[in-house]
Amino acid sequence: MSHADDTAGTRRDFLYYATAGAGAVTAGAAIWPLVNQMNPSADVRALSSIRVDVGGVAEGTQLTVQWLGKPVFVRHRTATEIEEGRAVDVSDLIDPVARNGNLQGEVPATDENRTLDEEGKWLVMMGVCTHLGCVPLGNGAGDFDGWFCPCHGSHYDTAGRIRRGPAPTNLPVPIAEFADETTIVLG
Repeated sequence: MSHADDTAGTRRDFLYYATAGAGAVTAGAAIWPLVNQMNPSADVRALSSIRVDVGGVAEGTQLTVQWLGKPVFVRHRTATEIEEGRAVDVSDLIDPVARNGNLQGEVPATDENRTLDEEGKWLVMMGVCTHLGCVPLGNGAGDFDGWFCPCHGSHYDTAGRIRRGPAPTNLPVPIAEFADETTIVLG
């Protein structure tokens, strides 16, 4: 084997590697924008967690806030609403699952599993009907003193559980916690 053949092989190998490297860089540069566009935008990232001041929410009233583009009901329940919610037998429910983002796995839809605090005074849940995405009316509306979706007739009780109508599931409870006595953090 001559020295010229050995040099030609080295040049050929270099050209193969350089071409492959340039192709890999070009492919990466073409694919990166496609992958990056799947990341949430800055405005969505900014809203992924919000703080809600509930210091002015009187007992028996609710506050509706926007979170991730959807309404969230924050209700300061009365003793009567808590009693009504806790008196319900889970086996009587259309949807016996709590749908609580704070709890792992499927847990029963008891009133205690859906409220934010141990006393049951604070109920935080998504304000979107699980039938077709309407916003239910609150403050004791419907046949169960909770929420009522007038679009198709879904009735929710004082714990946001579906009791009558076409909605298949309970109003979901988002991930939420108290940051202090008057501030709830969603997300």
